[in-house]
Parts: sequence; C-alpha cells; structure tokens
Amino acid sequence: MHSLTQEIKSFSRTNLKKQCTRVTTLSGRRLIETWRDAQMQVVEVADCKEGDACGYVQDLNLDLQIGVIKPWLLLGSQDAAHDLEIMKKYKVTHVLNVAYGVENAFPNDLTYKTIPILDLPETDITSYFPQCFEFIEQIKLKGEVVLVHCNAGVSRAAAIIIGFLMYSEGLNFATAFSVVKNARPAICPNPGFMEQLQKYCQFSH
Repeated sequence: MHSLTQEIKSFSRTNLKKQCTRVTTLSGRRLIETWRDAQMQVVEVADCKEGDACGYVQDLNLDLQIGVIKPWLLLGSQDAAHDLEIMKKYKVTHVLNVAYGVENAFPNDLTYKTIPILDLPETDITSYFPQCFEFIEQIKLKGEVVLVHCNAGVSRAAAIIIGFLMYSEGLNFATAFSVVKNARPAICPNPGFMEQLQKYCQFSH
C-alpha cells in the first residue's frame, strides 16, 4: 500500500484537479484518492487478495505514431525508431537520435547520428541546432528520409524540428509549432525549450 501511495504522489498534481477520484486498478482493487493538505490520501474500498497484482495501472502501450512533417522529415518516439517494419513503411534511411541513453537499433540497415540531449528546461537546446540542422539538410538534398526521435518524441525531438522549420523556412514560432503539433499531437516541449524557441524566432529573422 505504501509504494502505491508513493507512486500516486509522484504523478503531476496539476493533472489531478478533482478533489476526490475513484480508481479501479486492473486487478479490481477499488481506491478513492482525496487531496488533504496538499497530500494524496488513498483509501482502499475493497481489500486486495493475496497474490493479486497490486500495482498502479501503467500505460505500457507502445507509441508507434509517426508525425510526418514533410515526406522526408519524420518525428517519433524511440518505440517507433525500434520498429524496423515502421522504418521500412516510411522509407526511413537516416535517424537523428537526440535521446539520452537510447541505443540505435538497426545500425546495419540505417544511418544514424546520435546527439544525446537532456530533456531539462535549463538545457540549451539551440546550441545543438547547427549540427542537427546540417544533418537534416544533407538528407533532404540526397532525396532520402530522416526520422528525428528522442525517448517519447514529445520534447527534445519536437523542439529540434520546430527550430528546423523556423530556420529553413523562415516560419515564426507559432506557425512552426502548429505544423509539428498537427503532424504529431502528442508533442509538448518542456517550458525551457518553448522559451528558447520563441527567442530563437526573434533572432533568426
């Protein structure tokens, strides 16, 4: 019970707006979560039988959605990057891996460039733009296809592609963001990256 409470506490509080939430886990446990004094109180309605799986339900579905920014420029998660069938389906020839600690799955089949970037608001994402953009432009000139991915495909890789559109097509931040968001709705660069991209816009025109 203690570990369950800790796990629930670790979820973002801003996402839990209700004061009282009923939760039924996969094993059929019924819990009631209530906020008191900024602490999550968990009351179990039905006892958990011994031997039941008593963990919180986690989303273990793979994220295989590919955001097609251009026919030759794709955005995705490491799940997609580690699925060779998807790579073949989208005719990917090159992969720009900007995750930290994620290995390249198919070095014999695809050409990789790995630039480990930490997904932290204080990371200077724009300092990585020149080498990322050069790699992407080379692939475009060759008429080949590049997938840009990080871990979840929502913050680092998205920020790189938004920056690339601003740089290569002269788009403002709002337009570049909406292009990428439409292609892959899950994107959500961290607040530091968002701020840097907006400033980058001012300096790139």
